[in-house]
Amino acid sequence: MENKQRNNSDYKGKEGYNNTKSKNIENKKNSKNSKKRKKDKKMKKWKKIVLIVLLVLLIPISIFAYKVYQNGGGMSGMLATVIGHDANTKKNLGEFKTLILGISTDQEGVELTDTIMVASYNPNTQKATLLSIPRDTYTGKNTAKATAYEKINALYGRKHRADETLEAVNELTGLNLKYYIVVKTEALIKLVDAIGGITFNVPIDMDYDDESQDLHIHLKAGEQKLDGDKAEQVVRFRHNNDMTSFPTEYGDNDIGRMRTQRDFIMQVIKQTAKPENIFKLGEILEIANQNLITNIDMNVAKDYIPYVVEFNTDDLETASLPGTVPSLKSTNNVSIFVVNKKEAKELIEEIFLNRDIDNTETQSDDNSQSSDKEGQITNKSEIKLEILNGSGDSNNLQKAVKELEGAGYKISRKGTTNTTPKTTIVDKKGIRETFLNNIRDVLGVGGISSSESSSVKADVTVILGADYK
Repeated sequence: MENKQRNNSDYKGKEGYNNTKSKNIENKKNSKNSKKRKKDKKMKKWKKIVLIVLLVLLIPISIFAYKVYQNGGGMSGMLATVIGHDANTKKNLGEFKTLILGISTDQEGVELTDTIMVASYNPNTQKATLLSIPRDTYTGKNTAKATAYEKINALYGRKHRADETLEAVNELTGLNLKYYIVVKTEALIKLVDAIGGITFNVPIDMDYDDESQDLHIHLKAGEQKLDGDKAEQVVRFRHNNDMTSFPTEYGDNDIGRMRTQRDFIMQVIKQTAKPENIFKLGEILEIANQNLITNIDMNVAKDYIPYVVEFNTDDLETASLPGTVPSLKSTNNVSIFVVNKKEAKELIEEIFLNRDIDNTETQSDDNSQSSDKEGQITNKSEIKLEILNGSGDSNNLQKAVKELEGAGYKISRKGTTNTTPKTTIVDKKGIRETFLNNIRDVLGVGGISSSESSSVKADVTVILGADYK
């Protein structure tokens, strides 16, 4: 009996132990589940917070993306949105025009203008124009008493202000420009270096030294990457030490210099606008701040910046103010350039005032009459023929005009250029070889060359040389 009670007691003890163990296990389980529930609850809370944060971020991002889309998308749309533009801002922007002066500061106390250009840009049509003004352009009243101080490149140096040059350019062009940008030599050097150099096709071998300006130009012809120092050499080159210059078909001396400057600026615009240079914007703006003098309000300028990044240099029209170089005997022994007012007015109207006129229908009619399936001119009367007299004999110009018009050609422009020994026929627009040969046959002399140009004034330029009789 005693054993039975002991056994029962042992059984109850074991049962109690098992129950206690079970309870402990259950408590642990409950505790674990409780912790899990708390963890899940906390997780849900964090998920809600993250979701709310994402929604808070996504809403403005979505709005920003939509505004970028409304502003045209891409880099241009993004920049326009960042500075607060809406869909109508661009539409309300007019054509922007400014005078650009490139100033060399090599000689102490002397600031001559090496580059004088009028630049325009229309953000809605994405068309731009660069008009070069020869630096020897005469701004006085009496050419017989001309002085070097009356040349347009000397005006800035008088008061170290651009106002006088701006006034002279407005009188020459009738454009009523309000803005100017004065670019010091250092700006070009630093900009080119900042973007890692400019790839450019140097037109000829350049070999020139001027100790007074500490200017030394030594470059080989051909495509190459130019650093800031070499970029300065290219845009300032005019002639070699032996006085040879650019070939006649390219445009010698100042004509060639201006053409090289325009071509180089086109490459600077194109290569600076590359997407990777957006990260160098701060450095570029600092260079501008230190080396540019301008009266342009930054609130005006910033409105155009977003659209410039989309600009294609193929839509850049370039030209030079037309005129003549009179003999030294008639200009007080001072070399000057006299603007042809009639031709200048026509050129200004064509490249600035009438460029945005839709003439698709007219072009279509012309092409149907004068072009074959490949778009080449098939009628000689449709060729825009320019004649520049470099023969040294003023009578030869009218003689050549008479001969070419008698052969069925229409002369679009006439002018005078520096004296050259050989007559050259320059194909600027891929004219058929048969026409070029025919022009040579009519004149009796002439070498044929090609020189691609965006000029709206001429398809072919004939430069009469001393060999034309």
